[in-house]
Amino acid sequence: MLGIETTCDETAAAVVVRDSDGTGRILSNVVRSQVQEHARYGGVVPEIAARAHVDLLDGIIDAAMREAAIDFAQLHGVAAAAGPGLIGGVIVGLTTAKAIALVHDTPLIAVNHLEAHALTPRLTDQIDFPYCLFLASGGHTQIVAVVGVGEYVRLGTTVDDAMGEAFDKVAKMLGLPYPGGPQVEEAARRGDAARFALPRPMQGRADANFSLSGLKTAVRNEIGRIDPLTEQDIGDLCASFQAAVLESTADRLSVGLKLFRERFGLPTALVAAGGVAANQAIRAALDNVAIAAGTKLVMPPPALCTDNGAMIAWAGAERLALGMVDGMESAPRARWLLDANVSVPEKFSNTRAGF
Repeated sequence: MLGIETTCDETAAAVVVRDSDGTGRILSNVVRSQVQEHARYGGVVPEIAARAHVDLLDGIIDAAMREAAIDFAQLHGVAAAAGPGLIGGVIVGLTTAKAIALVHDTPLIAVNHLEAHALTPRLTDQIDFPYCLFLASGGHTQIVAVVGVGEYVRLGTTVDDAMGEAFDKVAKMLGLPYPGGPQVEEAARRGDAARFALPRPMQGRADANFSLSGLKTAVRNEIGRIDPLTEQDIGDLCASFQAAVLESTADRLSVGLKLFRERFGLPTALVAAGGVAANQAIRAALDNVAIAAGTKLVMPPPALCTDNGAMIAWAGAERLALGMVDGMESAPRARWLLDANVSVPEKFSNTRAGF
């Protein structure tokens, strides 16, 4: 399976094999990040991202096919992220996949980018359904019950900012370079997490939703109160912010896992994916949450947590194995809920109320 990913600022293509026993192998995984192109603007500029995808994608697909040492006639399918994401980039990737599928008479699979994240641990760790996914990135913060391929129940989501977005915005307020998440993590190492009494949003609530805008505002208020900032002030603010995120995340995930157990029993694993999962402090906190819930933490390698073509190819292979093929009329989508229009087995049908 050839997989194409162009939903944000990574242009990526990969070739993955899914064997008959359900195990998988990555033959190639080529990713070109556009971080340098967007750094001067402090965030991703959609028009620049789309133009870069147009310029780069053909060469990256060629590199992925060469590295995999196969030609297009050997493909059983081509998969592309059809959303959610920046619509210009999504159009580039999906249109390219349609052209390849049409010319080589190969099945097309239009993959939900979030589903690709959700299914990656089946490629890397061969885990069984059902498991609980915590997806935290620049655009998404969700807790999802992964019941099967195409079968998802959203247990919690952010009501405002995504977690990665909050890290980037705090970094920008503090004058740290883009991308902000790694910069905040690094500055937090030299800071005092007890200096600033920041809020723990949504803590103690019965639902598993997140909220990060109020925490971000509290950081802004502290910046205004002590401006101009010293290096120690920046470190202390980052440490205090990160500590608040950690405590809130642990609380929200504990509730999410409780809701999971009530509906599906003990999850085979707590899976963490998305760029925020690369934060070492967050990884340690998630491990503690998994242990307390009586399950294990599974985290794909960092290169497969962030956007990449291998996860798209794998999701396409999983869907193709079940006969889930899409037509040339498949539309690119800026928004696409993971749990929208899914078919859940009858034994789980009464668990979807309210989602």
